[in-house]
Amino acid sequence: MLVLWLVIAVSALVHWLYRLNKDYYVMSFFAKRVRTKDGQPLSSLVALPKGVTIFGNSFDLYGKDHAGVFNMSRQRSKLGQSYVEYGMGTPIYNLIDADSADIVLNNQNLITKGLVYNFLHPFLRTGLLTSTGKKWHARRKMLTPTFHFNILGQFQEIFKTESQKFLQQFKGQDETIISLNDVIPRFTLNSICETAMGVKLDEMAEKGDRYRENFASIEECFIRRLSNPLYWGDTLFNLFAAKDYASALDVVHGFSSEIIAKRRVLLEDELESRKETQTADEDLYAGKKKRFAMLDTLICAEKDGLIDHTGICEEVDTLMFEGYDTTSIGLIFGLMNMGLYADKQELCFQEIQEHIEDDLSNLDISQLNKLKYLDYFVKETMRLYPSVPIMGRATVQETELSNGLILPKATQITIHVFDIHRNPKFWDSPEEFKPERFSPENSQNRHTYAYIPFSAGQRNCIGQKYAMQEMKTLLVAVLKQFKILPVTDPESIVFTTGITLRTKNKIQVKLQRRK
Repeated sequence: MLVLWLVIAVSALVHWLYRLNKDYYVMSFFAKRVRTKDGQPLSSLVALPKGVTIFGNSFDLYGKDHAGVFNMSRQRSKLGQSYVEYGMGTPIYNLIDADSADIVLNNQNLITKGLVYNFLHPFLRTGLLTSTGKKWHARRKMLTPTFHFNILGQFQEIFKTESQKFLQQFKGQDETIISLNDVIPRFTLNSICETAMGVKLDEMAEKGDRYRENFASIEECFIRRLSNPLYWGDTLFNLFAAKDYASALDVVHGFSSEIIAKRRVLLEDELESRKETQTADEDLYAGKKKRFAMLDTLICAEKDGLIDHTGICEEVDTLMFEGYDTTSIGLIFGLMNMGLYADKQELCFQEIQEHIEDDLSNLDISQLNKLKYLDYFVKETMRLYPSVPIMGRATVQETELSNGLILPKATQITIHVFDIHRNPKFWDSPEEFKPERFSPENSQNRHTYAYIPFSAGQRNCIGQKYAMQEMKTLLVAVLKQFKILPVTDPESIVFTTGITLRTKNKIQVKLQRRK
């Protein structure tokens, strides 16, 4: 009798699970299924890659190193269309085409960042990159004016000075091989601190180096959580792994706190001196003779009760990371490409010679804007090597998309920028380096969302003009003095997953002084 009841119970359970499996992927820890509006099979709209285990795609990344995690997404892109995975109770919608990116990035209800951004919370907490809702809207509104055109114009002198300082390390050398991964991040960190933070790093150079070194440990933490689904939640991670990265967090947070403290003192002194010369109609923060520091806005907002000290730390950590790391990647690959494509480097150089004085005295935004081919060159570099190769969003409610998909609540949306930028549907010969793609005549019929190195829609990067200006300024300064020759073979580059685009091997070029 007992056996009979067990058989009946098991049969009932199996029948229940079978019916449930129509709406939930039972073996993938009950992930709710993505469905279509018209009831057609999901495979009619997206690809459905099989997992490596019976648990859906839950353990597809488990045990893979940084390069393996990166290559998994590249293999998926060969499916030829966007795809849906199911992992650890979560549906994941992966976008590799511009049409799908357009639909998601323009959806007013999809501004919440994805699960992987939670892995950055110990480092960045909930600043502009990782926050959502009212907090994100308030911070975005607060910070957007600090990247106004007039402010960027005042930053140009700093970019020039830092570019010339960068070249000083090669003084007296007619030829030298440099590792771009070692020298470029120091330049970009100095630049973001002096412009947006209003603090020179001259006396903090060693601490800046420690900041960058410990940032690598934080990135290691990010990959560790990404590749191990058991660490996707905070509970197990905090119990078994968080302590391994505590000292690195102390260093990076200590560095940003010291920047804030220094700027508080400098700002008080500057405000006192400016009050003595200010007329009633002048804006204290927008005077043409004074550079504007983003950090000043946050400190003054604190006095108005709009943000607290923790909030300032969040935004400083966020903008320092974004301002130094992503821009350094663009410059590393930009200089590499200058060496690889001598004919295109020469076109950039001749254009620079036509518009820019040898001492860089006229290198302002107006002159930078005349360097059209250099602009194409930088954009093509960011197409092939986007600093942020993936972006993420999450649904906070069931969401119907205009392409006919219905995404359950808590669906993770991964926008594979790297693959969108190399999608042959939108790019001819996508693996070739051709700056001419970005001339007006070649760009006019291109899908707007086929090129999104700075994201797009309402959560686009507020610092994109800043980044372009900084990258172009250094490239002009370097090309004025040096011819760039190739050292690293691009075929030898092994890409790895990180918070941003990474390579296993360092990228080198040879600088040869122009006669």
